[in-house]
Amino acid sequence: MEKFSTLISTTIPLNISNVDTDQIIPARFLKATDKKGFGDNLFRDWRYDKQDHLIPDFALNNNKYSGSILVAGDNFGCGSSREHAAWALVGYGFKVIISSFFADIFKGNALNNGLLPIQVSEKILEELFTAINNNAKVQFEINLETQTLTVLDTQIETTFDIDPYKKTCLINGYDDIDYLLSKKDKIEAFELQKTHSL
Repeated sequence: MEKFSTLISTTIPLNISNVDTDQIIPARFLKATDKKGFGDNLFRDWRYDKQDHLIPDFALNNNKYSGSILVAGDNFGCGSSREHAAWALVGYGFKVIISSFFADIFKGNALNNGLLPIQVSEKILEELFTAINNNAKVQFEINLETQTLTVLDTQIETTFDIDPYKKTCLINGYDDIDYLLSKKDKIEAFELQKTHSL
């Protein structure tokens, strides 16, 4: 995974509540077992009509929006536990998802795939959507080290929570195996000490 420290980016707003994993990546695209190509089908049934033409007014198709941060409505990632939803979001190019609530399984899958889910209050989320509506090119700064989200050139700033272990993994670009390998020397020293004490 890529290391994550600070991200400054414009955003794409998706002001829709209860977006489930089948809307994020429809079930008919789940046959593949590797992560390649899932980004092409992110929100497939919202991005394309039945004739396979782009729907211009959908946020991801709207030229005035861009960036690697998705600002979504409440209860994002509900529904089935498919990890493919995180694969599709990462494959499309998102690095951060902001919402006022995430389904727990989606949140875990996101973090395991290098995607940072930031949960904010409903009030802050409303302020974020307003800031984007006022200026589609407004930039957000995400500082993982300090766990802060700042909307640049505004008064909006908030903190967010993250599991300390997952924070360490994101900052260092580790998956679970990489993390264990990073502790190899300490594990071997512990084993050696344990052997000598027998």
